[in-house]
Amino acid sequence: MQIQFESNQDYQLAAINAVADLFDGQPFSENTLQLLETGGFALIANRLDITESDVIANLQAVQTSNTIPQDAELQYIEGKTDSASGELTVRFPNFSVEMETGTGKTYVYIRTALELARRYGLHKFIIVVPTVAIREGVLKTFEMTAKHFRELFSNLPYRYTVYDSGNLSRLRQFAEATTIEFLIITIDSFNKDANVIRQKDRDQMQGVPALHLLQATRPILILDEPQNFKTEAREQALASLNPLFALRYSATHPKGKEFNRVYRLTPYEAYRRRLVKRIEVAGIQQVGSSSSVFMRLESVDTAKKSVTAKIALHVFGKSGTVHEKTVTLKPDGQSLETMTNLPDYAPYIIEEISITDERVTFTNGFVLQKGETTGSDKEAIFDAQIRYTIEEHFRKQRRFVQQGLKVLSLFFIDRVDNYVQEDGVIRRLFRQAFDDLKMKYPEWQDIDAEAVQGAYFAQKRTKSGDVLFEESKTGESDRDKEAYDLIMRDKETLLTFASPEDDEETRRKRQVCFIFSHSALREGWDNPNVFQICTLNQSVSDMRKRQEIGRGVRLPVNQLGDRVRDERLNILTVVANQSYESYVQTLQREVQDEYGVDGAPPKPTDAREREIVRLNRKIYELSSEFRDLWGRIKHKTRYAVQIDTQKLVDEVVNELNQITIAPPRVEVSTSLVDVQQDNEFLALATGIPKVVSRQSAKASSQNIVEVMLHMLQFTNPPVRITRQTLLAVLLNLSEKRQQEALNNPQEFSSLSVRLIRTKLADQLVDGIKYERINEWYEMTQFVAEIESWKEYLVPTDNSLYDHVIVDSDVERRFVEDLENKYSLFVKAYVKLPGWFLVPTPVGNYNPDWAIVAADPQNNTERLYFVSETKSTTHLEELRPDEARKIKCGKKHFEDALGVNYQHVTSVDELFGS
Repeated sequence: MQIQFESNQDYQLAAINAVADLFDGQPFSENTLQLLETGGFALIANRLDITESDVIANLQAVQTSNTIPQDAELQYIEGKTDSASGELTVRFPNFSVEMETGTGKTYVYIRTALELARRYGLHKFIIVVPTVAIREGVLKTFEMTAKHFRELFSNLPYRYTVYDSGNLSRLRQFAEATTIEFLIITIDSFNKDANVIRQKDRDQMQGVPALHLLQATRPILILDEPQNFKTEAREQALASLNPLFALRYSATHPKGKEFNRVYRLTPYEAYRRRLVKRIEVAGIQQVGSSSSVFMRLESVDTAKKSVTAKIALHVFGKSGTVHEKTVTLKPDGQSLETMTNLPDYAPYIIEEISITDERVTFTNGFVLQKGETTGSDKEAIFDAQIRYTIEEHFRKQRRFVQQGLKVLSLFFIDRVDNYVQEDGVIRRLFRQAFDDLKMKYPEWQDIDAEAVQGAYFAQKRTKSGDVLFEESKTGESDRDKEAYDLIMRDKETLLTFASPEDDEETRRKRQVCFIFSHSALREGWDNPNVFQICTLNQSVSDMRKRQEIGRGVRLPVNQLGDRVRDERLNILTVVANQSYESYVQTLQREVQDEYGVDGAPPKPTDAREREIVRLNRKIYELSSEFRDLWGRIKHKTRYAVQIDTQKLVDEVVNELNQITIAPPRVEVSTSLVDVQQDNEFLALATGIPKVVSRQSAKASSQNIVEVMLHMLQFTNPPVRITRQTLLAVLLNLSEKRQQEALNNPQEFSSLSVRLIRTKLADQLVDGIKYERINEWYEMTQFVAEIESWKEYLVPTDNSLYDHVIVDSDVERRFVEDLENKYSLFVKAYVKLPGWFLVPTPVGNYNPDWAIVAADPQNNTERLYFVSETKSTTHLEELRPDEARKIKCGKKHFEDALGVNYQHVTSVDELFGS
């Protein structure tokens, strides 16, 4: 298997350009040699020649284009550090990119770095990660994307390496190389004085601390999960690298530490655009016991003429975690929910505290004695969770095998010994449940419970704090290493079905599909084919719910490595050790705390409230109106586009002539290079650096060709812009703008090609023509049954299915009006499935509805509609590509198929009411 990557996903391109556009006006920097003041090392360093005010102007333009409030100034991290020339004051700006987990954050920042190298000649990047798990994920992404990026960036040479304290010569290569260099390093490898990277007595480095080499390169920092670097000590460690600037990538930037945000993809937007799996929750809790919540009565006391009780409870704290806390309570009529912020405590209101009996009585009749601990039978809960997860795994794997999807299940546990010991409760319960349940599924009957498990737990470090590798605590080092490699490094094998043709070792690895971990996989690691996450904890998990579900929200891949975008399959089931209501309330609170109510997706559904949606035979088999409707809309088309090159050139030239392109600025400094004893070089500054503008270039055919070649660097797929078009743009510019283009070809190229792309996309859509072809969608493609959740279903009489699955309030109102307000006119309709696609120049388009109805003005006439429902009918309020697809849809249906196409917000608009 080789996982495939898509290069034209608009949300990823927006995140990449948000960073790259920050430095518009920066001239391309050729490799320039610099000398380190000690050690005589010759280095290649990054440089930034545009001013702070230039960057602020660019930042505000980027923020405006991404609907982010403008910042008035850059936000810096400052610090002091030891350097080759003594104490160094460091000050560097930070820019934040916020992307929902599972949407390709690592891919985006690697590609962003390569784009910065291509546009501006920036070459040195340090990726700082908080854990080994994240480090391994970054390495895996580099490995998997190597071919993809070679093709995308025309074999632009780059190299990546992991920091190894035992091989500091790699840092010399990083500093001296003229190629694009990535260094991947954990924060703990350089945040203490004892770290090897800060030591002087190293033969490999000629007595120079390796950190000084990195400082001299002025690296660009890429911070993966920067919320883990928010302490002052860790920020000072980042400053010690003397970075040019830092790029911060996370799904959840800590409040007050967002710095200058340039791009934001919220959970709601990711959900709405189906970029991640949907989530359902199966709550598991014991019923029928006297109390299903944790409480322990510590003492009963009298003080100041009142009686109080100290009770240990589970409390949802400000940090978003649940922890045990002892609180002092009295009979004040308030529910314990007000103290714990957990709804499971809502029924518990203190009625009486007895001093003599040392007990607390609640209004629901429950009595708690001093020293008594209540709560569920944890082993029974574990058993129920494990059994539910295994059976759900078996059930999904049976359904998904035809799509080539291997299902994985992930278990989080809070005590390692509960699994790694041979008689550990989790290992024992899993083995029993697996052996019991597999008898119902013949395809699993010959597979041993031990063969399907893989585990990953603890860290191993050196005294200096450098992480060597991570291993579990079983003591079986070979098996630990194999499990570590499989889970962390060999994603393709983990995603591949076992085959009878496999050798013994390969088959053993490919059989693993149930993964157990403690906290090591809570961030950074994920696998696209995790479809179940089960939290096996002695208490309510203190891990943030978003961290838990983040391990499995990425869209799955099949055996060819292609993403599968079938909404019926892309569902992550969370098997929680608490009630559905409690888990969902906690999760929604976390998301709303970060993004507000508008930024949060709909709450996860209840996995126990599923329902089967079935074909409505009255419509599918007996309705001649529906068959007539389908006969009109089923045809596939191909499109041709007409580009008016002269119009394109005129529009682009007109806008470019209204934009000023500033000349590049170059900092000139003079130094005397002195040869010291031991043949070391010492660079001595002899003057104050001066910023000068580059001398105006003379217009010539050679210089114009040079500008055109710069422009060609920016013309990537999906649209290739011809040299003739680029040349026409150049030659039709005003003399002043031509001179600015010659003076600053890099800035001009970036601006002009971006403008050409926008104008070209509009022309492609405006001039598109569809032609019907001899292919069509068959009615037999509709499946007989679809599984969904009750809360998403609207019962229907005239739909192709007995219920319609709705995704929004707009869709719910639309269906309800079709079924009630306009039921006398509507004969049949269908919410068009995901496989019903219309090709467009900006990606495939899936329209919402197809409807056949009687004409309200003449009941004997039939009206045939294809309809798109949005919250607004104003195209300018939609995302540009969304608006373009609607325009293409109208031309496909009306021009090629003769079917009325309407973009509406309600059924009233459809019927003209």
